[in-house]
Amino acid sequence: MNFNVLGSGSKGNGYVLTASCGQALVIEAGVKPLELKKLLDFDYSRVEGVIVSHIHGDHAKYTNEYVEKGINVHTGQETIDKLGFKSHRLHALQEMKAVMIGDFKVLPIPMKHDVPCLGFVINHPESGNIVFITDSFFSPWKFANIHNWIIECNYSQEIMDGKDGYGATNTFIRNRVLSSHLSLENCQELFRVNDLSKTNNIVLTHLSDRNSNEKQFKKVIEDQTLKTTTIADTGVEINFNKTPF
Repeated sequence: MNFNVLGSGSKGNGYVLTASCGQALVIEAGVKPLELKKLLDFDYSRVEGVIVSHIHGDHAKYTNEYVEKGINVHTGQETIDKLGFKSHRLHALQEMKAVMIGDFKVLPIPMKHDVPCLGFVINHPESGNIVFITDSFFSPWKFANIHNWIIECNYSQEIMDGKDGYGATNTFIRNRVLSSHLSLENCQELFRVNDLSKTNNIVLTHLSDRNSNEKQFKKVIEDQTLKTTTIADTGVEINFNKTPF
């Protein structure tokens, strides 16, 4: 199983899981389908579906374009209602009810954002269990037997409230971020309360341009968890196999 980053952050989010047989599951529709097409050697038929966490543009902006390419998109009913178009290729996910998308088993879980937002537990025979969490100021869930994590680590409280952070210049944005995005500190807490014994990879996503520090975040999480930690920069590719050797 390969994991590829098409984009991560406020400019657009898109991630791809590709099995050895060529089947692909896309997470988020915040990056143009053309970037996916390039990754998959111009073959959209390999895409089993797209799963979208919530309505905000950096996660859902290109949903209509994916649908126009004949790709099924799976997301919450609240998100579908706000997309502004209808299609038989839009499929409503129910919280805590798993669905099969090709050979990928996807369990949608409710998260804590300022609009209805889903996280996902994804299982595939090659990758084992994957947790995907974005745009949630904390995780209300505990997980077991997770092999790979894709987790938002948007900001640090210390950087946020420093002289160059939003705390010093824009109280409104600061307060919104605090109530809708996962901080480094809450990311650390998430890993403290979960069993990481089977974990191979941690991928940190959706870092703020202004309120984060890639090198610091990677070191903090890697030192804490003793797991391979990667920042989700565009173009990153990682082996997400359950048994990586």
